[in-house]
Amino acid sequence: MEANGGRGEITLVLGGARSGKSGLGEAIIAREQKSAVYLATAQAHDDEMRQRIAAHREQRADQSANGGPSWRTEEIPLELAASLPAFFDAEIPILIDCLTLWLSNIMLAERDADAEIRALAAALPLARAPLVLVSNETGLGIVPENVLARRFRDYSGIMNRQIAALADNVLFVAAGLPLVMKGRDTTQ
Repeated sequence: MEANGGRGEITLVLGGARSGKSGLGEAIIAREQKSAVYLATAQAHDDEMRQRIAAHREQRADQSANGGPSWRTEEIPLELAASLPAFFDAEIPILIDCLTLWLSNIMLAERDADAEIRALAAALPLARAPLVLVSNETGLGIVPENVLARRFRDYSGIMNRQIAALADNVLFVAAGLPLVMKGRDTTQ
């Protein structure tokens, strides 16, 4: 779907760990077209994360084999804002999964998180096709005990607020159930 002014509709999917965010984001894109771009931000620093990434790839391959979209997966752990315009030229739906993993990569690389978030927010409205972004809501739990974790939680909240402000639709997922917070219900 197109938003106003020929811009692609932007949907932000928020939720906690294992809430069903990624699956919902994939389902929203699957309704749009038979081909899509999957921008993956995860980095495999250990065996457990390698297994998670492999499971996500396998899930997308199964979807494609069963009539779902054909996913073109690109791994972009750091240069997300700078890379986006190249994908916008194709005018096919894009899923970015996950913004909080991207943010943690930015912070661990000791890059300016404020500047990176602003650059991402500035790039998103340039999309001409549907764009779905998945992000964790990290601010609902206890206050972390260390400085880095508190900074990550704070930047996650700042980032999610900025993306939600420019998004056409914002969904919150808890226990696999989506709640429309802004815009329309893109799950149907």
